[in-house]
Amino acid sequence: MPSEAPVEHVVVASLLLMLAVVVSGWLARALPVDVPLPLVQIATGAVMASGSGLGLQLDPQVFFLLFLPPLLFLDGWRIPKDGLVRDFREIADLAFGLVVFSVLGLGFLVHWMIPAMPLPVAFALAAVLSPTDPVAVGAILRKAPVPPRLLHVLEGESLLNDASGLVCMRFAVAAMVTGGFSLLSASGTFLWLVVAGVAAGVATTFAVTRAQGLIAVRLGEDPGSKILMSLLMPFGAYLLAEAIGASGILAAVAAGVAMAYVEQSGRALPGTRMRRIAVWDMVQFGLNGAMFVLIGEQLPTIARNTAAAMDGVHGWGAALLVVHIVVITLALVLLRFVWVWVSLRVRPFRRNPGPMPGVRTLLIVSFAGVRGSITLAGILTLPLELNGGPFPARDQAITLAAGVVILSIAAAGIALPWLLKDFGPFHEDDAERFERRARKAAALAAIDSIEKVSHDEHSVSAKTVTWMEAAARLSDLYRARIDGMAKTGDEAEEVRRTLAIDRDLRLAALRAERATYYRLGRERKLSDALVRRLVSEVDQAETRLTQSF
Repeated sequence: MPSEAPVEHVVVASLLLMLAVVVSGWLARALPVDVPLPLVQIATGAVMASGSGLGLQLDPQVFFLLFLPPLLFLDGWRIPKDGLVRDFREIADLAFGLVVFSVLGLGFLVHWMIPAMPLPVAFALAAVLSPTDPVAVGAILRKAPVPPRLLHVLEGESLLNDASGLVCMRFAVAAMVTGGFSLLSASGTFLWLVVAGVAAGVATTFAVTRAQGLIAVRLGEDPGSKILMSLLMPFGAYLLAEAIGASGILAAVAAGVAMAYVEQSGRALPGTRMRRIAVWDMVQFGLNGAMFVLIGEQLPTIARNTAAAMDGVHGWGAALLVVHIVVITLALVLLRFVWVWVSLRVRPFRRNPGPMPGVRTLLIVSFAGVRGSITLAGILTLPLELNGGPFPARDQAITLAAGVVILSIAAAGIALPWLLKDFGPFHEDDAERFERRARKAAALAAIDSIEKVSHDEHSVSAKTVTWMEAAARLSDLYRARIDGMAKTGDEAEEVRRTLAIDRDLRLAALRAERATYYRLGRERKLSDALVRRLVSEVDQAETRLTQSF
């Protein structure tokens, strides 16, 4: 926002923005038809612009710094690492090869359609349109989930192509500003951006978490401070990387990935983990929603200016603008389809021999490439000025990007449920078998812990019989779980009815469960998402237990 804007105006605009995010969520649930939430948020922003007269002007650098680091950090933190490792070749094909293919193909197409848009700006637009948005497509796939393996590939792609697409955009903008482009120089710069950016992100995460651990040992853990530091971490990684001339985008992603591995140490208190999850869920919802509302607020004015300029040149105005948006959206789907089809013919999709995916699967992958918040954040960071004048075709690029986001979400909302209808039934996912094995291993570890505590000479009270009876009851509970005769939800009520002496035994059992889950995660025998869910169950049970006494 401009520095001359009154403080009151900035505060009021921020509050109205958050209110619009909340209202759009209500509207999405109240509508009689299932409309993707991002579309409702964009419409809410447009209504807010016409009714409030805020006229927000966004500073691209401030916008980039405020929105992108936490979202990319969270993507890296929560992306399933097992699927990322297992399907890395497939993911890399989409996240790197497809990005370059899309930038070149779409960049030349846009420049051919719109000669007034300089080629570097066309490449910047193509680069910022290359990243996909798992949040947007996830809202569409609530009622028609994709096969788990395919979903993992799409999630992994969305993590890596955010970074690759935005780095390509950075090169395109630099070429526009400097007026030249050297492949050799760009290759060296790209290598530094990647290596130094990843190193900065990893170093930031490990340095901060190490310092927090030392402070917690000496002074105890403060959940509020630890959560606040997790919120500051992506900004620290981003600013450190930018200070050394590296990629802040990759630094934020790398910091999130490193955070996922640090999390598996299980050093944080259960209450801290639970509160941190809730805070980050709110941050993700708020930032994603705010970006869609902001683009909706900016879109009417930018679209009018763009249509007027095009009308003055071509005489078609808004109609030609819509045609360009449709063509670009179809081109993205076609480029995605062609790239996946060719890559499957060159190298098998699966490591094990098997039938090649059919056209239906290729169409699902093609339409699942929904553009969303990263595209909006990236396109809004185009410079406002170039050599003292307005940046060429900036409004037009923003309008086209926003239109493609809206159309891609709408197209996916229509095409994916139809393509996924009767696509299954899917075979039982390996994760379900792993979950049963993990629960059994955790139950056995809990029994061992109970027996150790109950027979420890430092723990046994004078009423040895009471200790042994309590240990027997809890051991029977875990044996019943192994046999499938008890569930975690019932255990919480059972814990509340236990005597005070049961508390120490139960805490020991829960900690043994949690340690087992983290160990299995570190050994890559469980997915990150499953570890988080199982640990969350244990954390909730432990929190209820400690609050009951």
